[in-house]
Amino acid sequence: MTGNSSVSPRDELPVRDELRGKSPYGAPQLDVPVRLNTNENPYPLPEPLVERITERVREAARGLNRYPDRDAVELRTRLAEYLTRTGGHRVGVENVWAANGSNEVIQQLLQTFGGPGRTAIGFEPSYSMHGLIARGTGTGWLSGPRNEDFTIDLAAAEKAIAEHRPDVVFVTTPNNPTGTAVPPATVTALYDAAQAAKPSMVIVDEAYIEFSHGASLLPLIEGRPNLVVSRTMSKAFGAAGLRLGYLAAHPAVVDAVQLVRLPYHLSAVTQATALAALEHTDTLLKYVEQLKSERDRLVAELRATGYEVTESDANFVQFGRFADAHAVWQRILDRGVLVRDNGVPGWLRVTAGTPEENDAFLDAVRGLKKEQSA
Repeated sequence: MTGNSSVSPRDELPVRDELRGKSPYGAPQLDVPVRLNTNENPYPLPEPLVERITERVREAARGLNRYPDRDAVELRTRLAEYLTRTGGHRVGVENVWAANGSNEVIQQLLQTFGGPGRTAIGFEPSYSMHGLIARGTGTGWLSGPRNEDFTIDLAAAEKAIAEHRPDVVFVTTPNNPTGTAVPPATVTALYDAAQAAKPSMVIVDEAYIEFSHGASLLPLIEGRPNLVVSRTMSKAFGAAGLRLGYLAAHPAVVDAVQLVRLPYHLSAVTQATALAALEHTDTLLKYVEQLKSERDRLVAELRATGYEVTESDANFVQFGRFADAHAVWQRILDRGVLVRDNGVPGWLRVTAGTPEENDAFLDAVRGLKKEQSA
């Protein structure tokens, strides 16, 4: 989260004005029995994949005296194959770029298409790193509207784009922290509005798309050279520790972001590990199906207990409403379960974990309800 904080020693430094008084992104890292606050995949990588990673990394280690493939051609080829197989649209290596997590993908996009004198807009509440990375790249940040149910207010969004003429438009689907999906028609309408206003780049952040009830918006890149779909291997692939993100777009976008990429930005070890994971996509996606089932169970059980729940297409659930969300967060933590207080007034977010972890969470929130009714 971002926000004002007390004066710190770093503010005595000649820090850029737009960074003063801000807090770095991050969730509490606490030693508790059940941690459901960072949207990680709770299942360890299967042993055959661990062995394959070991083999690939051992092979890569023999060449660590040399720089890695700076264009990550083999990795991008395999990512393109994965997207073609699962995303409903054929893409080639020329359409795909990879970096250290989807955050670096977004950073490179903003370095290329944003920057000083330019602006980006996102529809909040949404993934707070969009705004943080915008500020970090010197890009002005605009907060666009959402409806009461956390869907995008399309008419108001189109009006904001026409008025402010942003250089970059962010659309997050499924949205973090609310879990709501964005219909394709909304994205195409926003894209058309953005092109009429500037034209602008439209970045569709699909970090959680494998958990969605619906299909990827990847096919929308056809005929839309200013549309980018961003993905990650942190969530569905259960590889948060790998830090591998990627995008799909017109080849000209892939060419453009290479103007700002750091030399040899993806290590040989990162590339080898990601390639091993891509060999096991069928196995990894079975875990996704389990988590989707657990997410739906959380939604049903929370509602049955009397909580309000936002519709979720992700691996997490936003629930409420609370007069003091942080106080409820603390009371759940006191029961040994860590969830996320994202700063959305009246709401908390819980990641879908293993059945046992979810049971512990549900026991905690049921206990709160019993206390309230006693």
